[in-house]
Amino acid sequence: MGKFLKTQNSFSKGEVAPDFYATNNGTGISKLENMDVLQSGGLKRRAGLKRIKNIASDSILVPFVINESQKYLLVIYDSSIDVFQNDIKILTMVGPWRSSDLSQLQYAQRFNDIYFVHPNYTPKIFSKTSSGFKIANFTFYMNEDVSINIPFMRFEDTKGVAITISNSSIDNNHAVFTTNADLWDNTWVGSRLSVNGKQWIIESVQTARIAIVYTNGNFILPGAAISDWNEAAFGNKRGWPISVSFHQNRLVFGGTMSAPNNIWMSKVGEYNNFDVGTGLEDEAVFAVLLASRHHQICTIVSSYALQILTSTGEWAISNAPLSPSNVDIKQHTSIGSIVGRYLPPQQIEGSTVFISASGKDIRELDLDTLNDKYNATDLSVFSKHLMNNPISIAYNQNTHQLFVVMEDGYIAVFNKHVNTDIAAWARYTTDGKFKYVSVMNNETYVIVKRGNTEYLEKFDDSCLNDSEDYNFSYKISSLPLVINGHAPKKVHLRKICLRVMNTKTLFMDNHRIEIPNSAYDLASSGYTGDLSMNLSGTQFNTMMPLWSISSNEQLPATILSVTTEGQYLI
Repeated sequence: MGKFLKTQNSFSKGEVAPDFYATNNGTGISKLENMDVLQSGGLKRRAGLKRIKNIASDSILVPFVINESQKYLLVIYDSSIDVFQNDIKILTMVGPWRSSDLSQLQYAQRFNDIYFVHPNYTPKIFSKTSSGFKIANFTFYMNEDVSINIPFMRFEDTKGVAITISNSSIDNNHAVFTTNADLWDNTWVGSRLSVNGKQWIIESVQTARIAIVYTNGNFILPGAAISDWNEAAFGNKRGWPISVSFHQNRLVFGGTMSAPNNIWMSKVGEYNNFDVGTGLEDEAVFAVLLASRHHQICTIVSSYALQILTSTGEWAISNAPLSPSNVDIKQHTSIGSIVGRYLPPQQIEGSTVFISASGKDIRELDLDTLNDKYNATDLSVFSKHLMNNPISIAYNQNTHQLFVVMEDGYIAVFNKHVNTDIAAWARYTTDGKFKYVSVMNNETYVIVKRGNTEYLEKFDDSCLNDSEDYNFSYKISSLPLVINGHAPKKVHLRKICLRVMNTKTLFMDNHRIEIPNSAYDLASSGYTGDLSMNLSGTQFNTMMPLWSISSNEQLPATILSVTTEGQYLI
């Protein structure tokens, strides 16, 4: 039998999938649960969870930071909004959305306002005022003639339909619209049309070809049927914006259910004015993403360029400054994003990180060295086994951690430190199921379901367990032993040596590793130094981990390196 002496002093790849066990590069592990990968490559037991308050089921979290003294966390649930400040609920408001709507609710903040959009609702603005908080419908800029600066367009299903305008017996502001084909039904009521130079609102529908409409002021009857007419891009008939952002001091709406690949941008500095006017530099912009197959805008991100993530690919409008006459729009990659659930892309060290349409990839959208083309690198390539139907995502810039909540109730945690080449996935578990994650002011908040109750909690370094009542275990397991590129048939592990820091508990294969008693003093931060354990036993199933270290004691542990010594047979 040959002898081996191996030291692993970096865990920079984190937990890797079994597919990569045979290509062990010395920095991955087969199990990493409830531990973080440090910037140095070492491992530290994760922070515990501090309970804040029990909350309604199926809530979502939205951070609302105005300045250092005004930091609020919004807990949005069925027809209600709770406002928290300093982890204390200060207000409950009536909200416009039902719990079934929340997975598609998108938002963007500008100063004291958060703009919310949902494909089935008029956009809303949640505001901090001098007297408190309010939520109101977004309204478009109104002109002197009471027309509004909402974008108009022609939809494909009305091509070939002409409108004949005739007088109504109601009054001088009403008219009758008669079409040359069946068109009207009750879903058109309240819709706004642009016909013959005026804006009209449909008041009622008489038949499939006759509708009663009204406008502001008198009108002149045209001499013939009008075939060149348009509809408001947004409304109950055609739907409301799916996504929202701010870019170059413009409000940007992306997609509706009826126009899924359209982008609308307001005038510069006038967020409720979408008048394209004569195409001057500061006027509104309208763009269409043209592709060879059907696609839908999922979300938009303001970065170096305006990034547009669709169901089939990633686009960018890179003009600076952007104007109606200068819209350079290109598709860069063909990954696609998840439709029907808002998983907000995260800005991480200059890159945009998003979840792919398959739900199996965490992609990093980044410009190439020439700043000309975006690439979409797969950050989860070594850890696909951890990707299982993501339902929530957030990034903590302070801890350099990306949190992705999975439907199964655990969190896949990506520890990334560019300067030291750390790109490590791990998993967080707790007694219950994680449901949602959000980061506000460098603090990571989660919603956890424990039993039949859901709680708002946050990770806190001063907490050694979860929510005061729940203990959690950590565990790390090595990859199978590989010697000089070969997989041994039999392994005999004789000794393991650990270099630790500020540690008070360690178990090796369920056997306690002795730590000096002084480490357990309340005033002590734990033991720092080397610990070892002599072992005896032969391993015949060499696909199993060579070692496993764990503890269910609610005490700190940090592991800097693991050295193993033993014999093997090829």
